[in-house]
Amino acid sequence: MNLHEYQGKELLKSFGVAIQEGIVAENLEEAVAAYHKIKAESGNDFAIVKAQIHAGGRGKGGGVKLAKNLDELKEHAGNILGMMLKTPQTPGGMEGAGKLVRKILIAEDAYAPDFDACKEIYISILMDRGRKQNVIIYSTEGGMDIEKVAEETPHLVHKEYIDPKLGLLPFQARKVAFNLGLSGKAFKEMRSFISKLYKAFVASDASLFEINPCVKTGDDRIIAVDSKVSLDDNALFRHKDLAELRDTDEEDPTEVEAKSYGLNYVKLDGNVGCMVNGAGLAMATMDIIKLSGGEPANFLDVGGTADAARVEQAFRIILKDPNVKAILINIFGGIVRCDRVAQGVVDAYKNMGNISVPIIVRLQGTNADIAKKIIDDSGLEVKSAILLQEAADIVKAVL
Repeated sequence: MNLHEYQGKELLKSFGVAIQEGIVAENLEEAVAAYHKIKAESGNDFAIVKAQIHAGGRGKGGGVKLAKNLDELKEHAGNILGMMLKTPQTPGGMEGAGKLVRKILIAEDAYAPDFDACKEIYISILMDRGRKQNVIIYSTEGGMDIEKVAEETPHLVHKEYIDPKLGLLPFQARKVAFNLGLSGKAFKEMRSFISKLYKAFVASDASLFEINPCVKTGDDRIIAVDSKVSLDDNALFRHKDLAELRDTDEEDPTEVEAKSYGLNYVKLDGNVGCMVNGAGLAMATMDIIKLSGGEPANFLDVGGTADAARVEQAFRIILKDPNVKAILINIFGGIVRCDRVAQGVVDAYKNMGNISVPIIVRLQGTNADIAKKIIDDSGLEVKSAILLQEAADIVKAVL
């Protein structure tokens, strides 16, 4: 689950991490009030207006602006609120439709009073699945695309691996500060910053923290000027307060609807809809669709309770995608009986009326022979298969 920048910063602040202070606003009136409050607290006329969407690269699309006075604040806030912001990370990139900006963050100017003395740093924390350890990735080249930095100047990107049983050790925090070329007060501040940041990462069951940029100010403070926070959905039951921060407006509406039905659905760009029970089988189904010349249009795991109602919901979700030219249902009947799934397919098909795309059903496992007979005797335009390759060949033939 992704958080907005302002939400991520509040999470970091609750663990003592120094952040760029700001106030979120949903309209021009709130933005002006936030500006006056920020100005009063900072003593600075400058403020930053930042679009709040779940995508990076907002500045490249005009979603981050510096306001030097109230008039500029009103102008930038009015332009950004309600705009369809296009960034390299929004759907379709800079050529796509973009994302609607519903909220903005009015933030203090963290670079004041001496912009030239500030230094931008890149810091992220995530899990390295190969090493089964968390890793802190950091670089002196903050504020830039870290992928480009890693490709062109890999020696400027450092990694610090952390044994989850031991946690972040003091010498590791010092090593990060040293490799960033810091000294004196800034060195101590970074050591403390990294320790608190890692504590927040572990305590919130996050899958990613990215601070880009983290700024060393002119007076040697270390501040998180941006925050990209992703939380592990599987751990949200332990964090009811964080689960409430979910912004479904920022998520694919079809995926949100599928989640409400208890379906695991991820939309893709292909032309063959997939309905499968089990994540591993879903991946194998997507692979064989590609090998047969098709492209999977989605990942959809109906789980172990594939009754008529659940199958019908899955059908409706898949058919919302106009690119779907065929649907492959691949069920292995272990816990769930194949005949039950087959009856669910038939009942769902009848309830939904005329379905215009071919449906191929491959059922294997408990009562698979009965299931095939149910499908074949239904009189519906549903093709059955026993082997997965056979199902894939049928898909290839109907595309």
